[in-house]
Amino acid sequence: MARIKRFESQRFVGSRDTMVVYDTDDDSQADQLAARAGAEDLHGRNLLQSFAPDELSEARNRGFKPVR
Repeated sequence: MARIKRFESQRFVGSRDTMVVYDTDDDSQADQLAARAGAEDLHGRNLLQSFAPDELSEARNRGFKPVR
């Protein structure tokens, strides 16, 4: 599965509308994010976020929770 354009080098990508973070190294989570991004135009609506450092702990510090 290819990563979302403009987030190719990011492992953790969050969705601001649901405050959920996806691990794009996990194929099922990457597929789930890609489906949402395409169907809901998350990129065009500026609802995707990456984190620096690119770690789950940083996403949690910003209020995001891992996808279930």
